[in-house]
Amino acid sequence: MSRIGRMPIAIPAGVTVDIAENNQVTVKGPKGTLTRVLPAEMDIKLEDDHVVVTRPNDLKKMKSLHGLTRTLIHNMVVGVTEGYTKVLEVNGVGYRAQKQGKKLTLSLGYSHPVEMEDPEGLESKVDGNTITISGIDKEKVGQYAAEIREKRAPEPYKGKGIKYADEVIRRKVGKTGKK
Repeated sequence: MSRIGRMPIAIPAGVTVDIAENNQVTVKGPKGTLTRVLPAEMDIKLEDDHVVVTRPNDLKKMKSLHGLTRTLIHNMVVGVTEGYTKVLEVNGVGYRAQKQGKKLTLSLGYSHPVEMEDPEGLESKVDGNTITISGIDKEKVGQYAAEIREKRAPEPYKGKGIKYADEVIRRKVGKTGKK
C-alpha cells in the first residue's frame, strides 16, 4: 500500500470539499476556492470530516497515482486554509526589485529592466532585496517563483542573481593570478 496514499486527509473547520463526477474536486475555504480534476481511476470518498483516496488495483500506474491524488487534495486543503509562500533573494551589486501595482520590475544587470506581471490569484511583495510570492495554489506559487528566478539564476563564483531564501549555492573557486 502507498504509505502516503492511504493516509486520510483531515478537513479543518470552515473548509468544504465537494466531489463531482469525473473526480472533479472543489475545495472552499477562508482564503478562496480551488478546483481540480483528478485521475478518474482513483476512488475519492468523503467520510465524516476526512477525505479517503483508494485505488482499484495494484498496477504500477495506480500505485503512483494513489499517492499523487492524495497529495494534490491535501495541498488544496492547506492552500485554502493557510496559503503558500515562496521567498526569493536578489543578490548582486546594482541588482534590485521594485513593485508598482501588479507589476514587478527587476534590475538585473541587463541593458533593460525586466518587467513581470503578477498572475491571477498570486501576490508578490518586495521588501529590500527579498521578493515574497504568496497564493493559495501551491503549483502556481512555485511556477511563478521559478520564472522570476530564471530571469537571472545565481552564478557559482560570486553568488549574484536571484535565489530561493532556503537555497544553498555551491560556490566555485575563481581563477588565480599568474606567478
